[in-house]
Amino acid sequence: MTRRSGGPASTLRFYEEKGLIASIGRRGLHRLFDYGVLERLALIALGRSVGFTLDEIARMFGADGRPRIDRRLLAAKADELDRTIRRLSVMRRSLRHAAACPAPSHMECLTFRRLLRAAASGAIERPAKARAPEKPRIRTRGRASSFE
Repeated sequence: MTRRSGGPASTLRFYEEKGLIASIGRRGLHRLFDYGVLERLALIALGRSVGFTLDEIARMFGADGRPRIDRRLLAAKADELDRTIRRLSVMRRSLRHAAACPAPSHMECLTFRRLLRAAASGAIERPAKARAPEKPRIRTRGRASSFE
């Protein structure tokens, strides 16, 4: 099964301990799994790749082992990913600016210095979950302003 799943045996054992998968028996030292486990492993991999915890993923399976995925949970995770993408986009634009800035030194670039001050003060915010601003914000001198 480890060959088919693409993961190490230790991962399968860990998932079994967490109740995410179940073996159907043993052959010597090797656990035997039903082929349906491959689909469960794919769902687990998908959940992990978008940031769900193993506990959250475990709750996505019913007692019968079939997926019971809460659509509201999926929507909330998609909203969280949108916020992360916006925050990372600001960081990417900042790096692109720093890489191409025509100033003789980065320390002479006003945009770069503004970013340094924001980073040093911890003012680069993650958008709050209750509100989803259109753009991540950088706090400057007591007020929030958009950064492009």
